[in-house]
Amino acid sequence: MVKRSGPHPGRGFKRRPSARPTSSPKPDSLIVITPTLHDRALVLFRLASSISPALLRHLWFAPSLSVSRPKMATNGNGDFSFSNTAAPPPGAGTARNGLTKIQTTANGGAGGGGSKKQSPICHDDSATPVKAQTIDELHSLQKKRSAPTTPNTGVQGSFSPVSEEARQKQQLQSISASLASLTRETGPRVVRGDPARKSETPKPSQEASHYFTPAFAASDSALKFTHVLYNLSPAELYEQAIKYEKGSYITSSGALATLSGAKTGRSPRDKRVVKDETTEDELWWGKGSPNIEMDEQTFLVNRERAVDYLNSLDKVFVNDQFLNWDPVNQIKVRIVSARAYHSLFMHNMCIRPTPEELENFGTPDFTIYNAGQFPCNRYTHYMTSSTSIDLNLARREMVILGTQYAGEMKKGLFSVMHYLMPKRQILSLHSGCNMGKDGDVALFFGLSGTGKTTLSTDHNRYLIGDDEHCWSENGVSNIEGGCYAKCIDLSREKEPDIWNAIKFGTVVENVVFEEHTREVDYSDKSVTENTRAAYPIEYIPNAKIPCVGPHPKNVILLACDAFGVLPPVSKLSLAQTMYHFISGYTALVAGTEEGVKEPRATFSACFGAAFIMLHPTKYAAMLAEKMQKHGATGWLVNTGWSGGSYGSGNRIKLPYTRKIIDAIHSGSLLEASYKKTEVFGLEIPTEVEGVPSEILDPVNTWSDKKAYNNTLMKLAELFKNNFVTFTDYKIGEDSKMTEEILAAGPIC
Repeated sequence: MVKRSGPHPGRGFKRRPSARPTSSPKPDSLIVITPTLHDRALVLFRLASSISPALLRHLWFAPSLSVSRPKMATNGNGDFSFSNTAAPPPGAGTARNGLTKIQTTANGGAGGGGSKKQSPICHDDSATPVKAQTIDELHSLQKKRSAPTTPNTGVQGSFSPVSEEARQKQQLQSISASLASLTRETGPRVVRGDPARKSETPKPSQEASHYFTPAFAASDSALKFTHVLYNLSPAELYEQAIKYEKGSYITSSGALATLSGAKTGRSPRDKRVVKDETTEDELWWGKGSPNIEMDEQTFLVNRERAVDYLNSLDKVFVNDQFLNWDPVNQIKVRIVSARAYHSLFMHNMCIRPTPEELENFGTPDFTIYNAGQFPCNRYTHYMTSSTSIDLNLARREMVILGTQYAGEMKKGLFSVMHYLMPKRQILSLHSGCNMGKDGDVALFFGLSGTGKTTLSTDHNRYLIGDDEHCWSENGVSNIEGGCYAKCIDLSREKEPDIWNAIKFGTVVENVVFEEHTREVDYSDKSVTENTRAAYPIEYIPNAKIPCVGPHPKNVILLACDAFGVLPPVSKLSLAQTMYHFISGYTALVAGTEEGVKEPRATFSACFGAAFIMLHPTKYAAMLAEKMQKHGATGWLVNTGWSGGSYGSGNRIKLPYTRKIIDAIHSGSLLEASYKKTEVFGLEIPTEVEGVPSEILDPVNTWSDKKAYNNTLMKLAELFKNNFVTFTDYKIGEDSKMTEEILAAGPIC
């Protein structure tokens, strides 16, 4: 309810006698009054009950008032009324209550006395009627067509001369082909639009895009339309999620909060890769490998199951987007999904095409079929659960069954890039990347919890990307169009850029929020500790668009050492960089299992073993070659514990780590004095500006020196045991590099 303010009409006004002319004019004569503000208020108040609002506004603001003066009388109560003794002017007519209509003119004249046509002031001020006969037509006028874009400079070329109708037909034929059943050899009847809007559903007699090849038998799916919601905008996807997907809400910051179902993280044990004649020799199989094999036939069974499920739906979401900001090595991807949440997630994470690029998109290089709401058949060969994430590199397809966690799509495509890019002599990297104002680029490698996203997002540097990159002969380029940041314990003070990026268009997964205000509690782990936010990279103020940069100067390997024995920063030789890159070390703190009190070492080859396709030594050889060629320096930075292991020591303060990273960027750390540590043989600086010197050598921070030495030897042994897996592989053209890398490990 709106609270009204100001005096009530008819109250609080004191009547004041108005000045009368010395000589009384004739009743039908015209007089001109130039009233004061008080006079206007008084006259208009008396006239308010008998004239239109439009005229009332004009009379208030008019510089002069021209009226036919009637006689005024009182009714005994002190109120004024008008009695008309004179006949009204021709055409004046009678207003309601029998009163004479007041005549006004633009110039204050008597009207009709001059030869010039006068512009009436009293007129109907209503707007021109809308050009619609029904409510549906009116609603259709509210919207105009547009296409999603990514800020992109340097786009050249002109729009295709193909008509809009022909272009849409080609798009639908391509989508129908993507959804074609391999057994029935036919694609579904696809149309664009939301099935909830009946006006958008074509009649059976109308032509719909259909991918035809000889069919073995008829099916129910051939009798229905599959509505395609193609490259929807975030606003449209919000509407779809809020209407149709339970658990979708708009948070107080404007982000879309959603749930990923029973799976709140990736399922690496359910990931399968088709092993054929080509991949058998090319990919990394066996001990330590993330690649679990499946045969072609089993993949086709799961593909058919996913396609049948998607075709049975009234609508599917289709995203046509890109991977890799390097235009020479860009990959076209198509994502077919059943949820608006998945479509918005990939809209944010992949590179969004411009309208011109979308027109000329054509056939995708890789396709994802996300039927995550539908389980796989557990009786199918190679299946160990109701979840399966299947990659077929020969068909360039990915099938998702039994999990709605959106990160499976992101990391599945990353695995594809780990296979395709090295074939072009391009190194794919699980790293963050930023660039200084002078063009100096730094790569950040690190597993979850090491601070890779936090440290690569720096107010003083341009962000190229936070997670996935390529290093080619042209320099570095981001693979993605967005960021996927962890939200647990997120705060405005610690990570302002990520905090501010969580706004309209962002997807926040599995977070808990206050029921009434919709304010997110980022410390709440009720659903999962793996809460995430996916947002376009341009939501970061200092993002570099396009996301490309020159060759890196610094390669920073991040480790969260919960044992507390690695120094805060070490300068690495090329061989040491390769050793620690292949090892991919971090440590996990005690989990939720009862009785677990000590940290657990975790090794992930190339800081991303779950996603690599080739043997780690092949990526390491490419990294060594590029670092040597372009003069990059390697660094090992510990963001974990100091003064003791987890539970007794303290985590190294983030401001200290930032000071160390700043010194690396500025080049001042290259000029520092160094000394070598025992066992690991690491070069550590004796001084870093803004960092207490005593913490630079971890032995100084331990009160129990014996406990420190025992813990140091324990960690060294874990490193050596992990590296046994890689000792039989030759790195580079000869065995010299392999020998140097093995010698760069700890001595124990």
